[in-house]
Amino acid sequence: MSLAPVLRRLTGLGLLAGAGLTTYAVCEARAYTLRHVEVPLLPAGQRPLRVLHLSDIHMTPGQRRKQEWLLGLADLAPDLVVNTGDNLSHRDSVPVVRESLGSLLDVPGVFVFGSNDYFEPTLRNPLRYLMPDDGTRFTDAPPLPWRDLRDDFTDAGWLDLTNRRGNVTVGETSFAFAGVDDPHLSYDLLDEVAGPAEPDADVRLGVAHAPYLRVLDQFAADGYDAILAGHTHGGQVCVPGVGALTTNCDLEAARAKGLHRHPAESEAGQAGSAWLHVSAGLGTSPYARIRVACRPEATLLTLTPRG
Repeated sequence: MSLAPVLRRLTGLGLLAGAGLTTYAVCEARAYTLRHVEVPLLPAGQRPLRVLHLSDIHMTPGQRRKQEWLLGLADLAPDLVVNTGDNLSHRDSVPVVRESLGSLLDVPGVFVFGSNDYFEPTLRNPLRYLMPDDGTRFTDAPPLPWRDLRDDFTDAGWLDLTNRRGNVTVGETSFAFAGVDDPHLSYDLLDEVAGPAEPDADVRLGVAHAPYLRVLDQFAADGYDAILAGHTHGGQVCVPGVGALTTNCDLEAARAKGLHRHPAESEAGQAGSAWLHVSAGLGTSPYARIRVACRPEATLLTLTPRG
């Protein structure tokens, strides 16, 4: 029997499977999902608070489904919004992000920026993300209007945590924050925010775009109760039953998304340790709008009393 018909059939099956996987990955990237997580951070007796963690929106003007989904998040009535960067993927996206956030901008909020707030995305070989980081950063790309976005956020009353510390009071709960500029670009100035977290604050939070270990280590050692970050896209292309293959930083793949401890082996209440929440984010590069086993997400963190 000739092998030609068998090879043709196998080739056809391979093409069909590839087309099916691609269709699934394209649909998965648009299956916006709200995650719910509880974190015991509040003093005893305080009412629970709802913190909306947004990250890696990567907005372009034509992404109507994402814009409508984001606008609907205001119905959650969160008490606080934490935005961990990479809001933009197009030079005309600032007003689109502002309009999509809608009345969330009326809620107390804090923010830091990521590389895709500063520079336009560029077409790259996606296999690079599976290779060891060679330190190449695409800072020669055209700049994005991040200053306009910063002004929109601060005019709304959100606190800019770019290499800064600050305080926000939400109801009866006082928050002390420390934030850094994007560690992926080495823009983080840890010395400017280093030092013990405010002992009198009810909750102490560290905020960064990319969860590099040097930043997580500093915040945990300084006594921050929890750290919020994004950047990883949860791995973006994950293997079912295995998980993320890469994080695009030095955080291990097992903590590419979700709620964990830092250091990973530490326990709640242990000195020098913190909760770590990494958002898988809502977007992708506009040149690779696919996700596999890793739906785009925002997270509603419910803060509850400790113990």
